[in-house]
Amino acid sequence: MSQESDTIAREDRDGAVVLSPSGDIDMSRSPLLREAITKARGDKPARIVVDLVDVGYMDSSGLATLVEAMKLVRGTGTALVLCAMNERVRAIFEIARLEQYFTIRADLEAALGGD
Repeated sequence: MSQESDTIAREDRDGAVVLSPSGDIDMSRSPLLREAITKARGDKPARIVVDLVDVGYMDSSGLATLVEAMKLVRGTGTALVLCAMNERVRAIFEIARLEQYFTIRADLEAALGGD
């Protein structure tokens, strides 16, 4: 696994923090995502966008990390938006019946454009 796949890119854009993980989000990598979201939350952006375009697979620990993030931002004035899920990742949300609780957009531009 390359070092690049172990990173989560961050970009401040249009009042939002865009987090772009790459590679699988599993038990070994979900703590990296949790840390990135926690740091982003501390900056009090209008929204945190998690761009999943480069995530091929997510297990239950990744899902739990995103549920935790949703709970963390609730009531803080920061929106959590997920975008660019592939079918494999989207299926995990659907199986867990969580897609209805998250704001999910087709792509990054839609995620930045508003709810």
